[in-house]
Amino acid sequence: MHVNVKRLVPDARLPEYAHPGDAGMDLFASETADIPPGETRLIHTGIAIELPAETEAQVRPRSGLALKHQVTVLNSPGTIDCGYRGEVGVILINHGPAPFHVEPHMKIAQMVIQPVLRVQVAEVNVLSDTARGAGGFGSTGMGGTRPS
Repeated sequence: MHVNVKRLVPDARLPEYAHPGDAGMDLFASETADIPPGETRLIHTGIAIELPAETEAQVRPRSGLALKHQVTVLNSPGTIDCGYRGEVGVILINHGPAPFHVEPHMKIAQMVIQPVLRVQVAEVNVLSDTARGAGGFGSTGMGGTRPS
């Protein structure tokens, strides 16, 4: 399977896998930007993609940016539908105490290509019973204690 990629900026860096077997391809900034603490910025990649039919691209955070700088993808995972042909942008938020500086060709996110299942919605009056039922939002508790 392949993904067609068009450079919208001449020196834009194409997505690439850092290591064999990686699930996500690195996405790279095509611009310089500063993200003050507590703020968000749409960071341009300078590329547009053409995904295969019945797939999506998920834009996910990079763990290193999150750990070292508290910078992450705000709408994680961001979804790129297979019919979208515009520029790939990454919404970054800076949760850290210091401004975060973005440079061209900096790794800012990762992109994972996934198949998409299409379902038919059927309205019903009753849903099947399960052991969990309607329990959610922490209904199973914290699951134990940490040794001191």
